[in-house]
Formats: sequence, structure tokens, C-alpha cells
Amino acid sequence: MMRVAGHATTLSDTFDACRAGRRAAFIPFVMAGDPTTFACMEALIACAQSGADVIEVGMPYSDPIADGPTIQQAAHRALSGGMSFDKAIDIAARARRHLASVPLVCFTYYNPVFVRGVERTAHDLAAAGFRGAVMADLPLEESHAVIAAFDACGVAVTLLVAPTTPAERAAAIAHACTGFVYVVTRLGVTGAKAHVGEMLRARVTQLRAVTSKPLAAGFGITTPVQASEAARSCDGVVVGSALVELVARSAETNSVREEVERFCSGMAAACRRR
Repeated sequence: MMRVAGHATTLSDTFDACRAGRRAAFIPFVMAGDPTTFACMEALIACAQSGADVIEVGMPYSDPIADGPTIQQAAHRALSGGMSFDKAIDIAARARRHLASVPLVCFTYYNPVFVRGVERTAHDLAAAGFRGAVMADLPLEESHAVIAAFDACGVAVTLLVAPTTPAERAAAIAHACTGFVYVVTRLGVTGAKAHVGEMLRARVTQLRAVTSKPLAAGFGITTPVQASEAARSCDGVVVGSALVELVARSAETNSVREEVERFCSGMAAACRRR
């Protein structure tokens, strides 16, 4: 197995530590290169310094079918600024030395991984210090070779369980995941939502019966109240659109680090179980 860059803990160790501390892992999402490389680096460092347990790095892609307007616009800004998959990996590698032990997870779609080459991508992500990869559109039936290649490099793979996924298929997806299981909280794409609700709790109860792997909730969690609600039943809470909007706004006033630290501190506190 390849040695990864930096000194990040494994995803398994991170979730174990959070569980022992009676909290869900706080997992903020930052789009690579949005709105600039500098702002992105500032956001990554601020996340690590203000309570992030894992940081999800979005790889900008021209057809992000699972993402709503906020993250689509972020991807467009990044791509328009010259960002690419290779440059996004480089940003993560450069940020890695400033992130202490906080592990990085890549959020991507399968097409850019396929185009680059599965083995090459797994190798490059590992070398940059990534501990995991979320592949939003990778079908279960086509996932096994990808998961094996990434596992050989020490990069865990996470697939998504949607609210509409039948129970038997959800169990099979959970079994295939080598990192955490990504539990989608809402129908449709990423973006703000008023409540997390019964749908998530029912799905988590269902998955707990078939897997002991960590369950992380994402899509639509934008406030501390929503994060706290998700943290009661899940092992991890992913916050994307609200943070992406904040980074874009605060970059205009050169206050990314301060604003992100304030936001993430509140979200991290909300992930503690009371």
C-alpha cells in the first residue's frame, strides 16, 4: 500500500475518535480553486483550524449533475479561472502541510477519473494526501474495479445512498463502500433545505441494521440547527453550499479565513451530541 503525503489520520480513526468524543464528524466542503486558488487555500486552512474533522475537496467538473446552483456556479468559476483536476490535486497537496492531522476526501464524478485513468488518479490522490474519495455518480455495478484500484493506494471510496434507493440496493452500496457511507438527506441536488427530518432518520436506522460503517449525511445542511439534527443519528455531517457561498462572498473583502473560521466553529460545535 502506498504511503500518503502528510500526517493525516485515516478516516476510520477519525470517525472512531469522534464517536468516542460523543460527536459527529464535521465535514466541510470546499471547491478547489473557487473563487481563486488563494481563497481556496485560505478556506482549507481555516476549516482545519476551526473544528473540521474531515475536509471534502470538490473537483470542479463541467457537468455536476448531483449539485445545485451554488456548487455548479462554484465549479464554473473555478474552471473559468483555469482550474483542472490536476491543479486541484496540487492545491490539496500544498494545503496538506497546513492541515495537521485532518484527512482530505475528494468529491468527484466518475468521468474525470475515467478520463485520467483510474489507477493514475488513485495514485495521484494518495500522493497528495487524500484519504478518501466520494464519487457522486459511480454506479454500484461499475464500482468494484475502481474501489479495488483506490484501495490498493490507501484511498477509501464512498458511494451515495439516495432517499429513493431501495433498501436492498442501499445495503449493497453500504457493503461496497470502503470509507464512510454518504447518506443523501434530500431528494434532488445539493443546496439549502429547511429541515433534515424523518427521512434521514429512517434511512439511518435501516442502514444501521446492515452495516457498521460510518454514516455521513449531506446535501442541504446549511445551519447549525440542521447540523445538530443530523448529528443526533449520523456519524458525520457534510456542509457544502452554505460554506461555498461564504467563501465566494468573503473573498471579495479578503476575509475568507476569518469568516470561514467563524462559520466552521459554529458548525463543529453543533455536531457535538448533548
